[in-house]
Amino acid sequence: MRNERPNDPLSKQELETFFQYLHRFCRHDLDLFATIEAGDPEYPAYVTITRDPAPGVHPEAYRRP
Repeated sequence: MRNERPNDPLSKQELETFFQYLHRFCRHDLDLFATIEAGDPEYPAYVTITRDPAPGVHPEAYRRP
């Protein structure tokens, strides 16, 4: 599955599964931070997952899926 990169958007069920995995990852595998490059190699998205909000952003600005 890691190399499978379909071009269509996530279904509602896939998005729910993604959030379930994300919550598990953050509970059990995330130490201080994780940095990830994802998406189109020509126009990548850079993702940082940390235990602290971004500088200057109030924790209430984040939504919990």
